[in-house]
Parts: sequence; C-alpha cells; structure tokens
Amino acid sequence: MKRESHFLLIGSLIVGAVALGIGWFKHSHNGKSQVSACGGASPTYWYDPMVPNQRFDKPGKSPFMDMQLVPKCGAAAPARPGTAAPGSAGAERKPLYWYDPMVPQQHFDKPGKSPTMNMPLVAKYADDATGSGNAPAGTIAIDPRVVQNLGVRLGPVVRGSFARAVDTVGVVAVDEHRIEAIQVRQPGWVERLDVRAVGDSVRRGQRLAGVYAPDLLAAQQEWLIARNSGDSQLIEAARGRLVLFGLSGIQIALIEKTGQAQRRVDYYAPFDGYVMDLGARQGAAVAPGTMLFQLADLQSVWINAEVPEAQAAWIKAGDAAVAEVPALPGQHFRGRIDYLYPELTATTRTLKVRVVVKNPDKRLLPGMFAAVHLSGATQDRVLTVPTEAVIKTGTRTVVIVADDATHFRPALVRVGAEHGGRSEILEGLSVGQNIVASGQFLIDSEASLRGAFDNLAGSNETPDPNAKPELMPMPSAQPLDGAH
Repeated sequence: MKRESHFLLIGSLIVGAVALGIGWFKHSHNGKSQVSACGGASPTYWYDPMVPNQRFDKPGKSPFMDMQLVPKCGAAAPARPGTAAPGSAGAERKPLYWYDPMVPQQHFDKPGKSPTMNMPLVAKYADDATGSGNAPAGTIAIDPRVVQNLGVRLGPVVRGSFARAVDTVGVVAVDEHRIEAIQVRQPGWVERLDVRAVGDSVRRGQRLAGVYAPDLLAAQQEWLIARNSGDSQLIEAARGRLVLFGLSGIQIALIEKTGQAQRRVDYYAPFDGYVMDLGARQGAAVAPGTMLFQLADLQSVWINAEVPEAQAAWIKAGDAAVAEVPALPGQHFRGRIDYLYPELTATTRTLKVRVVVKNPDKRLLPGMFAAVHLSGATQDRVLTVPTEAVIKTGTRTVVIVADDATHFRPALVRVGAEHGGRSEILEGLSVGQNIVASGQFLIDSEASLRGAFDNLAGSNETPDPNAKPELMPMPSAQPLDGAH
C-alpha cells in the first residue's frame, strides 16, 4: 500500500509539472511566435484577414469571425481612435463612421452592432477610402496579388466598323401574295368533288371539282348557235359571256372542237400547293360567289418577326435576313425584309417585320418557329467595348475603368447596339482606355467593403471620399472590446 501511494504521489507531481509547463509554453510562445513572424521585430498591429481594415493593438481572437488575429509587420503602428500615433506629434486617427460590411452603404455615428445583420460594425477611416493614400478620388486600389486572384481581365475601348443587327424570333407563315380562291359564278350543284380535305396537296392542272350550272349550260348552247349563224359580232359576244362565267380558253376550245355543250364544268388547280380552305361538299348547292377552294403556294413563305421598339430604327425594307428553325438544325434560310408594319404591338412593344424567304423544297412549313437575324446598316468609327464588361443595374449602365494594373474606378456609360460580343458606347468612354471585362463584380464587392464608391446599384455619381458622410444614429450601441 505504501508503495502504491508513493507511485500515485509521484504521478500526480509529474502531471502537475507537465500542465504548468504547457501553460507557460503557451503564454511565452504566443508572444515569441508573433515576434518571430515579423523577423524578430514587434508587430505594428493585428488584424482579422476577413475584415482587414479593422485593427487591434494586441494578439488574440477576432470578435467578428472567431479566428486568430494576424500580425502586421514593417509599417508604423496606426494610432488608436482618439490617441496619438507613435512617431507623430499629437496626430489623431478618428473613424469617419462605422458600417456593416454586409450593408456598406448604411453609415452609423458610433460603434456597436448592426441593426440589419446583428454583427459588429466596422470603423471607416479617411485613408481607407481608396485603399491607397495617393489614389485619386473615387478610385479603388487593389493589391496586384488580389487582382490576380480575382481573375481580372482587361479589354480595350476601340473605334471601328460596327453593324447594327437585330436577333429576334418569328413564325413561318403563308405568303399571302400566293393565295388563290376558286369560286363559282353561276348557281348550281357540286356533282363531283376530287379533293375533299383541307391540307391536301394539289398539282398544277389537277381537276378539283365539277359543277352543274344551268345558266352556264345555256350560255354554251347560245355560243354554239352563234357560231352556226356566222354573225361575227354575235359569236364574239357569246364567247365573251362564257369567259365572264369563268370558263378558261382551253375549256372553250374543247367546246368548239366537239361542237357540244358541257353539262358539267370542271375546275382545275392553277399551281402546285395545298388546300387551305374547302367551301363545299359533294352534292352541295352553290350560289354565285361561293368559294369552292382556297389554295396556297409554298414556293416562297413569310417569316413574321418581332423587333423590339428600341431597335426598330436600325432596319429597313430590303435589308438581308437569315433564319434558322429548330426542325432543321444547321440549315440557314436567307431572305430579305419585305415590309415593316406601320403599328407596334401594344402588349409586347414590338414592331412586326415581314421577311420573304424562298422555299423551293417546301422545307419551311407554316407555323414553324424561327430564329431570325436581321442585318442593318454598318456604321464606321464607332466606339465599342466587350459586351461582358457592361454592368446594367436597371437604373444605370456602368463599366469599371482600369487606370492602371491596380487602380479601378466606375464610369457611367450610355450603350447603343450590341453585336458579335461587343457593345456600342455612345457616351462615357474614349479610345485607348482599358476596362475590366471579367471580375468586375468582385471588384465592386471589394470596393463596397472598403467604402471606396457606392455599390453599382446605388447612386448615379461617383462619391467623394472627402465629403462628410451622412451618419445614422446608433441607439443603444455598445463599443466593441478591443476594436479600434
């Protein structure tokens, strides 16, 4: 028992010594590691990598992200708010205001928690406005390494030829100039109907129907009698009556050849096409003006396209057009703008445009949807930028201008037409400037967190960092421990 007690006592002493050693090691190592991180020198301050503009005068954990603070080496330590900075003659570094990093456009006059996101507010200092003490007003300076990490890609503002083109959609329709109706001109009865269904195809010269008309039969007999009389005037008058009743020259020649009147008059297709409408059935009685058939020719078709109101002035009759239909992928159908309708469609605010396309193989069928590219006039000496560089917020249009590899600023622009991945710039830029073609939204986020300029969905003007910000009272806000 004595031996066991002796071993327990020795074990307890060893555990206690180890615990004391670990505690001493942590305390001493924390300070030494921070000093060694700066090459033996003392850090000027500590900061949270997620909120780099918030600084602390001692190591520890961030009150924002609950992560270890990082030492900042090699620069003069900034002064705490309301105190003199080391090496300065009583200079004070006071925050301009406090803000919520998630809602950077909302400013507060003292520290505390955000009423919007319930997170600690961040102090905003005058030298944080641009990220660089010598950067122009309204410009954000970003470290080159950050620029590379953001994947920023620049594009030039160039001047050159630019085609005003419209990409839209339309529907294939029958060419109404190629629709023909076949009607009877005398009362009678349909004794024979060869084509009996809407949509049936017909060929030129094909018999469609045969109609018995008593008045037309009498007119034929009168013409035969006139021929036998030898009176030229009477013959011509009787023949003219048959023409007025709708008989063709071939039918009249057949009656003259046989010398017999035709009891039933046949009607024939004037061209290759299909039946759009059928107006009578077998055995039906018909009156003068009754439409027997309505035929359509598909040798050419219309594509009725809808052009947005803002682009209607870019095109005119005679401009080239190219159409594609989903049913025939990879095939292009070329045509011309035939007509611009004189009225806008009120519900869609679009102008209806008629494009005529040749269709000899009958591949385009009425009712097909089509993607239509309309080529307008080409203009010279037009300023253009990559379309992906343009940011449209709904209230304004902005591009991010790169003054150099690390300084960026927003510029309001007025955009015209878009074609081939480039946008026409009517106002706001000049030749030779570089603009951000990709990564601009990340630059905007970086700028918003720093408060360099308003979020792109906000004000129409570039903010002045020297102007006094409009502060919102922060009732019941408590200062943050260790925040400076």
